[in-house]
Amino acid sequence: MNRVLRSLPRRTVRRARSIWHRYGIFWVGAIVVGLVAVLYARLIDWGYNTFRLVQHDHVWLPLILTPAVAALSVWLTRRFFRGSEGSGIPQVIAVLHSPPGLGTRLLSPGIVAAKIGISFLAILGGFTIGREGPTVQVGAALMYNLRRLFPRSNARIERQLVLAGAAAGLSAAFNTPLAGIVFAIEELTRSFEARTSGVLITAIILAGIVALGLNGNYTYFGTISVGAHFPSLLAVAVVLTAVVTGIAGGLFCWLLLNTSRWIPARLRELHASKPVVFAMVCGLIIAIVGLVSGGTTFGSGYAEARGLLEGHEHLSVFYPLLKMVSMIGSYLPGIPGGIFAPSLSIGAGFGNVLHMVFGDMQLSMLIALGMVGYLAAVTQSPIMSFVIVMEMIDGHALVISLMATALIASRVSRFFAPPLYEALAQRYMTPLPLPVPRASPEVPETETPVDAEEPATK
Repeated sequence: MNRVLRSLPRRTVRRARSIWHRYGIFWVGAIVVGLVAVLYARLIDWGYNTFRLVQHDHVWLPLILTPAVAALSVWLTRRFFRGSEGSGIPQVIAVLHSPPGLGTRLLSPGIVAAKIGISFLAILGGFTIGREGPTVQVGAALMYNLRRLFPRSNARIERQLVLAGAAAGLSAAFNTPLAGIVFAIEELTRSFEARTSGVLITAIILAGIVALGLNGNYTYFGTISVGAHFPSLLAVAVVLTAVVTGIAGGLFCWLLLNTSRWIPARLRELHASKPVVFAMVCGLIIAIVGLVSGGTTFGSGYAEARGLLEGHEHLSVFYPLLKMVSMIGSYLPGIPGGIFAPSLSIGAGFGNVLHMVFGDMQLSMLIALGMVGYLAAVTQSPIMSFVIVMEMIDGHALVISLMATALIASRVSRFFAPPLYEALAQRYMTPLPLPVPRASPEVPETETPVDAEEPATK
């Protein structure tokens, strides 16, 4: 009896350790991801509001500020934080689909600091970037570095950590838990694994609880009301919106993936030899486009898209094209920043333009269709796209229309380019080139004495 009583504490300790290693580390990581995602969102919002206040008082300042910020951001990224450039989602996909070891380079603590810090610097300069893609990489990196808490970490555990962190990051960034799950299945892994599903859903729930606790229960773009009766031309509007946004999104992907085929040779050489100077050129273009658009193309475009949905924002018909130019200029230098929110803003702009054709339809309905169509065209992940938009606008009444638009737009986009994130991920999965060995000094050849030659073998 005494032996049984003495063994109880040991059993309890072992059981507690087992629960901690199986669930506790993931729970703690998900809470941290939710907290960091909310604080990061507030930091980016504060940075953009600061830029708009300064730009309002000094209209021409972006002509100096934006190129300077571009140069500094690219120099920091290339000099100290390789792997933090761009959205961050391609890096996560590369880690999930590569042998173990790539995560130490693309998901290190330094990458987390760079992703947050340099994207904040870029938004202070008015760059057209979003925070949602970077939040995915930040969440994956935070969870990935918790692998050290496992006594015997392995590839399966690391994969679960990365997947859960990335999905929790997207869920907390948009306050869209369903989209976080679909994003992990459709975009990151292209498959559903039963062993990972419980960990994934738990991480999303905990990160979402933290976000709700700090921000309250909210929808990203507010709530739209479409009424009980749909217009008779809704099917036509769905098809036309899907085709227009599919072509636009496909061209955007093609431009990003085929820079050597449209960027002038001198600019390509400048990008290769002097990337900081190339970044300044891109920054100047962004500043000029921003001034031409009246300041509407600066930043992620969240304010403009929400203003259109709520009916108090009036944008030019050229807004989506100008926003695309600014978005490409922000992405080409390799500055940390996402394309989710700008894509939604561009889609909203296309919906605003199509309202000239379908004047009898509600503007908010066309904007919702435009957002889901352009996002699906850029990501070529239709299920994720319509789930994200549906949750962001509380648009359950439009679910069939959103699904149809996303599916058609993604298929149209496929005619122009492959899936953007997967194509970019291949660049990280390719092994780095080995350093070229230094050439040894040439030694003049001398004749070998005859008697020094080795005897021939018999």
